[in-house]
Amino acid sequence: MTQMVGAEPELPASRDWLQTVAKYREPDPLRSVAELALTAIMFFVLWAAAWWSLSISYLLTLAVCVPTGGLLLRLFSIQHDCGHGALFVKKATNDWVGRVIGVFTLTPYDVWRRSHAMHHGTSGDLGKRGMGDIATLTVQEYLALPRWRRFAYRLYRHPVVLFGVGPTYNFLLRNRLPIQFMRAGWRYWVSTMATNAALALTLGLAVYAVGIWPFLLIHIPVVLIATSIGVWLFYVQHQFENTYWEKGDDWSLEDAALKGSSYYELPRVLSWFSANINLHHVHHLNSRIPFYRLPQVLRDYPELLDVSRLTLMQSLHCARLALWDETAGKLISFAKLRAAQPEAMLSN
Repeated sequence: MTQMVGAEPELPASRDWLQTVAKYREPDPLRSVAELALTAIMFFVLWAAAWWSLSISYLLTLAVCVPTGGLLLRLFSIQHDCGHGALFVKKATNDWVGRVIGVFTLTPYDVWRRSHAMHHGTSGDLGKRGMGDIATLTVQEYLALPRWRRFAYRLYRHPVVLFGVGPTYNFLLRNRLPIQFMRAGWRYWVSTMATNAALALTLGLAVYAVGIWPFLLIHIPVVLIATSIGVWLFYVQHQFENTYWEKGDDWSLEDAALKGSSYYELPRVLSWFSANINLHHVHHLNSRIPFYRLPQVLRDYPELLDVSRLTLMQSLHCARLALWDETAGKLISFAKLRAAQPEAMLSN
């Protein structure tokens, strides 16, 4: 049975899922190189095609920018696998491939790797929110805020900000400094500043080769497409109605993976562009599984197909969710809270 957005999660038969999926961790070096090379080559070829199309029609250019942005998103997902040590056997190979890709994805690799590792270790833990995730308040926390801070939170959770303004700010500006680790040591400063320097050099060469305006007319849409879709994917992976939040000893990694991470059922071509990151419940069971082996887990254990399953159409409803209702154990919208507690919404 396919789980609907408002349905309670249907978990598979009890087994040690963390141990079960661990056998898929071993990467295939040739497959990893082939996937990376194919994605990079296609990205540069389509970028060049977009440049060529400027002489014909900018509408054609924008059309070419869509799959180019999808390939930049796929490069980020491959960088994500490097951050988990999943793409290659050797840690150094993962790290240096990830650092190079980070120049193109505008993401300091070592900074992102640490914050994302913290996300995996705390995802679904209500007492450890705020690192590498979408900021989410409980109903009681929200109602306790003064009006101006409620307004700020509503603004932050608005889809235009979450999936438009926010990604642009995060990747273009916020990533230029190690904001979350300003006092965590020189390593994160080196990662950020080295990425910035390599980025400046790469952009300079690109502008020299094609010109400033052609570069901006192509690359800005490519980056906006990649970052907006990327943040949307990250959002629906954890922000659905019956997601999972627990505190302290009640939290478990397996429950956070199966109940709090979605299986975002996408058409095969979209799943390819995301590098299978839409199979997020399996990824959270074991983040060391290479992205190209995630579908095999579902083929071998089809009972996982119906766990926290979310279709493309169903996911659109998730954009309205904003608050964790601890009493109901669900994410709810501002509208639902307003209907349930009109007086409380007017207080403060």
